[in-house]
Amino acid sequence: MAFNEVLAERIRQGLARKKGITEKTLFGCFCFLLHGNVCVGVWKQSLLVRVGAEEYADALKEPCVREFDITGKPLTGWVVVDPAGIQTEKQLQDWIQRAVKFVGKLPAK
Repeated sequence: MAFNEVLAERIRQGLARKKGITEKTLFGCFCFLLHGNVCVGVWKQSLLVRVGAEEYADALKEPCVREFDITGKPLTGWVVVDPAGIQTEKQLQDWIQRAVKFVGKLPAK
C-alpha cells in the first residue's frame, strides 16, 4: 500500500532525538514504534496516532481527526489525523508528542 513518504520523513525528523524508535510496516501503514510499541504512523496520506483509551474521546473532538477504522471496527485509542490537521510542523509535533507520552508509559516489547 502506498503511503505519504514526505509525511514519513517529517515524522522521522520529529523523532530523530528520541531513543528506542524503530520503523515497520503494520496494519497496511508505515509505523514508528517506541520500544516495540506502535506510536505513530502514516496511513495513506494521513497520520495515525496512538493516544490511548483515556485521551481517545478528547482527540476525536479535534478538527481533522477521525476514528482509525480499516476493518469495520474502530480501534479505540487510535485516531487518524487528516492532512489538513498536520500542515505545520507544530501541529505534527503536538500529535507526535501526545503519542510518545502515552506509548512511553507502556512496557517495552
